[in-house]
Amino acid sequence: MWKNKFTIEECNKMCENTIHDSLGIKLTEVGPDFIKGTMPVDSRTVQPFRLLHGGASVVLAESLGSIASLMMIDHNKNISVGLDVNANHVRAMKSGIVTGTARPINIGGKIHIWEIKLTNEADKLVCIARLTVTVLPKGMI
Repeated sequence: MWKNKFTIEECNKMCENTIHDSLGIKLTEVGPDFIKGTMPVDSRTVQPFRLLHGGASVVLAESLGSIASLMMIDHNKNISVGLDVNANHVRAMKSGIVTGTARPINIGGKIHIWEIKLTNEADKLVCIARLTVTVLPKGMI
């Protein structure tokens, strides 16, 4: 499915010195039709009640979908950027590791739509997100 299948090492390298470092996000797997990553639930990613912050969940979801879109385009000519993201937070987390899995819903020439499921260590759904990404010619932004 991938036009450019980056290795996990390449994915994590391109994310150095970004929000990934601040939140502890790591890409862990690139499968035939999915990409996975993890994020710790700790002082960097919780809200004042010490629960996983919804915004941190959205950062993980958007990051996974955006990187997946990058692997679907000719990144020498184009860039992929988030256009819309929505998320439903269905289960609280107080600690541990949250794992996100991004899978395509629709891949078009200009618009990609991704479903990203975030689960806890017991593989229970924590958040489900949908990300719409637009593909633009390089130099447009």
